Amino acid sequence: MQIDTYKSGFVAIIGRPNVGKSTFLNKIVGKKIAIMSDKPQTTRNKILGIKTTDEYQIAFTDTPGIHKPTTELQKRMVNASYDATTGVDAIIFMTTPVKHVLPGDEIILNNLKKTKTPVYLVINKVDQLKKFNDIDLTIALYMDLYPFQGVFPISVLEDKNVDILLETIVKTLPFGPKFYPDDMVSDHSDRFLIGELIREKILFLTKEEVPHSIAVTVDSMKESEENPEYTDIFATIYVERDSQKRIIIGHNGELIKQIKEKSLRDIKKLLNKKCHLDLWVKVKKDWKDRPNDLKALGYSTDNF
Repeated sequence: MQIDTYKSGFVAIIGRPNVGKSTFLNKIVGKKIAIMSDKPQTTRNKILGIKTTDEYQIAFTDTPGIHKPTTELQKRMVNASYDATTGVDAIIFMTTPVKHVLPGDEIILNNLKKTKTPVYLVINKVDQLKKFNDIDLTIALYMDLYPFQGVFPISVLEDKNVDILLETIVKTLPFGPKFYPDDMVSDHSDRFLIGELIREKILFLTKEEVPHSIAVTVDSMKESEENPEYTDIFATIYVERDSQKRIIIGHNGELIKQIKEKSLRDIKKLLNKKCHLDLWVKVKKDWKDRPNDLKALGYSTDNF
């Protein structure tokens, strides 16, 4: 590898909830490292996804969707998203086709006006448009708000224009060395990713206030003493109310069984190994507003 011809750098992905940032990151990296759901605030931590080729290495940062915070956890999530836009080589501002500028997007763009970093307008989910030309309205609206370096209507779902966006970003990057090993796709540990996969299944299987009241910690992960082919994983699901604990366990333990079965499928793919998974459910009242609980559950300001 010659440093004078190799490209490397950092790119932040920012936007409101549910525009497809995590789906985009997983697509680029080629592996599921960020969980996905149709519920707002699915992503809570900054997730670094690393794409390495013979010509370049890009470290993408997926950030929590920016929204109006109402809890201490949400305040930290929003701060983490804005912090991720400093010290990077490019910023992807992701939105979706709209007929008028959404207030959340306007707030984000106002906060980005101080940056000198190139910002690209990426309009995801164009597959949802009846006519592709309908995207012109969204482009015009957002170009009036910010001097974007470039505009990219894409569909991660249909893999439309994602390669063109990637090629453009590579041209933006400086020449330099690799920052991460070739086989590294994320800066987070397997324990973190496993906890996120379990939380994803809960997001999928529950509704109303329950999904946002969940935190998951992986307490132990070790080779099985009975069968070395297996990894024994012990995790705890934390909720804020006794009523939520009953929901997570379900009638005769049916829901916790579903969570376990669905989680194991993805965990086995992640580790490429057979696994046992034990899940416990505990109550931590109002943990989202308690700094000590946030720290204990992996949401300290240093961990975002």
